[in-house]
Amino acid sequence: MYESYLINLLRPLGVYDLRPGTLNGVELSALGEGLDRAEEQLETAEREALTATAEDEGLTRREALFARRPAASTPEERRAAIAALLQIDGDSLTPAAINNTLGGCGIRARALEMGGGKLRVIFPEVAGVPEGFAQMERIILDILPCHLEVEFYFRYLTWAECEAAGYTWAAVEAAEHTWESFQLAVPPEI
Repeated sequence: MYESYLINLLRPLGVYDLRPGTLNGVELSALGEGLDRAEEQLETAEREALTATAEDEGLTRREALFARRPAASTPEERRAAIAALLQIDGDSLTPAAINNTLGGCGIRARALEMGGGKLRVIFPEVAGVPEGFAQMERIILDILPCHLEVEFYFRYLTWAECEAAGYTWAAVEAAEHTWESFQLAVPPEI
């Protein structure tokens, strides 16, 4: 606390009455309290000024610089997304750079070149349409070069996988699958 610091700084002079409740003591207490608040505000400003340490306002202000807010919720994910978006430049159009940017934005997707100016975006860790896809789609389309045709590919159980796994209708009914839950019952090795 700055009050203690100021008292210790002035005590060796022996000129001031620094006891609590005295005019000098009260003045130093008020000054110390003001300096404590200023220090707190400076610490907050310093923390929020750097992407690597920002927690709230600093992240919100950086996200406002982009057309879309990254698909991230925790401060760590938001920091990674902002860092990934800030790295986009003219050399960021390779599949590896695009995938790094997507991953940095908190989007668990991969972009694959299909040839002929087409990209396929897949979601390898998710069966079906991922939760929050509308927001992800807007972000992905903002990141990907506009001259490329983008196709979103969603993973569902195929008949070949059903046959390979030896599924029967009796087994499917015994597992109490609905059509929706069955088509999402893809093998773990997506």
